[in-house]
This record gives sequence, C-alpha cells and structure tokens, in this order.
Amino acid sequence: MPETITPAVPPTPPVPLSALLAREDLALRRLAGPTDPDIAVHWAHASEMADPYPYLLGGELLLTAGVHIPEDAVSGACPGYFDDYVSRIVAAGGAALGFGVAPVYDTVPRALVDACEAHGLPLLEVPPRTTFSGVARAVWQLMAQARTAELRRVTQAQQSLASAAAQPDPVPSVLRRLAQRLSGRAVLYGPDGTEIAAAGREPAQGAGEALAALADVVRPDRPAPATGRTPQDGHRPGPSGPQHGSTGAGAPRPAPASATDTLGETHLAAYALGAGEGFVLGVAAGRREPGDHTIASVAAVLLTLLTGEQHSGTGAARSSALVRLLLGAAPESVAPLLGEGRWLVVHARREAQPPDAVAASALGAALGSALVDLGHDVVRVLVPAGREPAPQPGWTLGVSAATDPREWPAADTQAARALARARATRTPLVRHDHRRGLAELVPCQEAEAHARALLGPLLGRPELAETLRTWLSLHGSWDRTAVALGVHRNTVRQRIARCAALLDADLDDMDVRMELWFALRQR
Repeated sequence: MPETITPAVPPTPPVPLSALLAREDLALRRLAGPTDPDIAVHWAHASEMADPYPYLLGGELLLTAGVHIPEDAVSGACPGYFDDYVSRIVAAGGAALGFGVAPVYDTVPRALVDACEAHGLPLLEVPPRTTFSGVARAVWQLMAQARTAELRRVTQAQQSLASAAAQPDPVPSVLRRLAQRLSGRAVLYGPDGTEIAAAGREPAQGAGEALAALADVVRPDRPAPATGRTPQDGHRPGPSGPQHGSTGAGAPRPAPASATDTLGETHLAAYALGAGEGFVLGVAAGRREPGDHTIASVAAVLLTLLTGEQHSGTGAARSSALVRLLLGAAPESVAPLLGEGRWLVVHARREAQPPDAVAASALGAALGSALVDLGHDVVRVLVPAGREPAPQPGWTLGVSAATDPREWPAADTQAARALARARATRTPLVRHDHRRGLAELVPCQEAEAHARALLGPLLGRPELAETLRTWLSLHGSWDRTAVALGVHRNTVRQRIARCAALLDADLDDMDVRMELWFALRQR
C-alpha cells in the first residue's frame, strides 16, 4: 500500500465536516466512519475513477455516484473491490467519501459502508435532490465565511494589540492582550532564557518547560538543544540531517525566526524578536486556530519595538536625544547622539486607510529607521541620508533633501510639499528638488528681501501663500492643487483669485508666475 499523503493545505481555512452535515439544504447523512468533530474538508472533488489515488491532493470530500463499481462487486463475487477502493482513498489523504444515491444506485452498497467503517473513512449519503455541484458550492461558501471571520478576527486583534502597546506598561499589556486573544499563555523570555514577563493561564504540566526549550531554538547564536524533539520551524531538515546548519553537537547555528511544537493537547510557538538582542516571545495554547500565527507575529513586532531599542546603546542614545530636544536643546547639539551625517525627512500617507501603530512601525523598518512619528493621516520618518528611501507598496511618500539637524524644520516642510505633489500627480514617491538653478545667481539676503517685499500682501495668510505655491508647482491645475491641499477645487479658485487681488498681479502672465515662484522658493 502506498504511503498516506499529507493534505496540501490551501490558503483558505478548511471546513469542518460537521458543518456540511449540519446544512439542511444538503441533507447529507453519515453512514460510516469516525465522528471526530476535528475532521476537516479542504475541497470537494467528483470522480468516477476506479482508482482515484493519482488524482487526489489530500483533504478532499470525494463525491461519486458509483459508476465505476462493477456488478460483481455489489453481488459479492468480487469481495475485495470496495476494500481496495477505500484504502486507496485513505492512502491519498481523502477526508471523506460522499456517495450519490441515484441515478445508478438506489441505496449505498453495504460492502462500501463496511469498508469505510473498517478503514476509518467518513462515508456520507448524498440524497437524489442534492447535486454534487451543490455540495461543492456549499464547501466554498463555508470556506469564504471562515476566511472572512478569520480576517475580521486578525484585524480586531491587531487593533487591540496596537492599543495595548500605547499603554503606560506596554510590554505586560501586549502580553495580556495576546494571551486573551489566543486563549492561552504568552511569555517574554530574556536573552539568557529567563522569563521576564508573562500573562494568561498556566499551561498544562510540562508545557512551561517545553516552551522555554522551544524559545532556545529560535534564540540566535545558541547551541542546538540536545533533545529528540523536532520543532516544526520549517527552516531545517528532518531529524536525520544536521539541524540549522550546525556542524556538530553544540555548534552555533543560525536560528529560525519562529518554531512550533506540541505537547499533548497544548500547542507551542516561539518567535524571535527582530532586534537581535536575544528576546523571544513564547505562546502556549490549548488549540490552534487559523490566524493565530498572524496575531502572534504582530505581537512579536510590537514587542521588538518595545524591547530592542531600549536595551541597546543606540536606543538609549536616541531616547536621550529626544529628551534633550523636549527640554529645549538645539537639534544640532543632539545630532551626534543620533549618528553622524545628514538626514532625510519622509512624509508618508497610506492609500487605503489611515495608518495605525503597526503599519507605521513596519514602514519605519522598511525605510531603515526607528524614528517614526504617527500622525492622524501622515507618518513622518527621520532617515539617515545614506539610506535612500524607495517606494513602498500601499504608501505615497514625499522625501526632503538631505539636511543638517539645524535644517530639520525646513526639511519637514519640504517633505510635506513633496508628499502633496506626489498625491496630486499620483506618484508613489516624490523627492524635493533641491537644485536652485538661477536662484543661486542672486545673493541670498537680496533674494529674501525681494521675496518679502513682493509677497508682503500675503503676510499673515499662510493658506494663501501655500495655495499659490502649490498651484504654481502644478502648472495651474485646479484639480491637482485641490487634491494636494485636501480642499475643494472651488476653494482653490477662490484663494488664487484672492492672491491675484492682494498682489495686484496677472497670474496668467508667465513672467509674473516666474517671479512669484522665485519669491516663494525663498520662503
């Protein structure tokens, strides 16, 4: 007999067989096989092949009307037919067999019922009024419902964990919220393997020790544990080969990002926190549901942000720099604490929905900086100039010119204007154009004096000056200016008309536009 196939799990959640049996519109009836509520169906497939083994992936509800059954098998002249047929389905990893009553058979052959009972394969009777396509459609409907429920659960958990991370005691709050969401226990282990904080109910006997051992598997630069257990981390060969690239017992090896294991009925998981400091998140739960891994991964990201920076020299220096800025120190005096060199200010706006703490942190990580400020609609990131920002999927970015710390406020304005232009032109990323061209031919003080004189009537009306600057930068486009400023196009028209009146200027004249643009660039 061929080796039993492990089902190739699809990206959608499986359907409990009991849920199909509960559908009154299908009227399916179980005739044989186990009644385990955990039996799941990953898809439905109809086949009249006498040997369906080569065509099954595993996890199917196989539907048949018995067209393939020879007459002597029903009469008993060929007693081994049904046993062979069912054993091949079981070997292929089939989840259940559905037999359609009519048009070939009025009842399910008794020998088939006995074979399914003997091999432990659930056998369902499909009544004449229920079509195979109706059964398949019900499977996909239940899958879609399960997927929607999973996405809703993950989204709610993400919001809950982000809220917990903003509490005065963020690490215990995140652990408590995670334990509640997974109905288990969440533990934060330190670099030396000690339990720093924990929340949730105590796991089953021995599970705590097993979880701590699993945490050692994902902790970097640790000797491989001498144990016969093989955690399911998905990053290493089987037990017969070397684990994690080790060259011998106790040799250092690269650790996986996560690992899972089971101890009796308890599901264990460990996640290495990304700061590289040796902190590990461990989770023990009585059950493992779709979405649990995603939820725990979000918690791991938040705990990385909460633990990594504060326990490194870089994090302490950055905290010190922020405190000094809040106490009134000049930016240039605290810049050495943040690192040498010039800086870029990045303004980013999420396309689909307002950003949350998780999305903002992920953006900062993608741009290579932990200096992230989450606003209502815009995320601001301070990035070392050596790390050139690239477009990020789902975000619109505006990037300032590289500046010294004393010019950070000006760079912040540059990034805001670049973001406005990016949104107006539907461009993923716009960089501030720091080239001044002809402006450099005029001494800076004289240029600024000319700008103050020309734009004097707009003094105290920043919304007018900004609207004029944006309108000129977008070549007089009312619609793009409205998008960039987030106002109605009629508001743009009214403001530009007001500017023309206050400046006593013909804004249709290109010479006037050029002079105003030159003046606005000095602001």
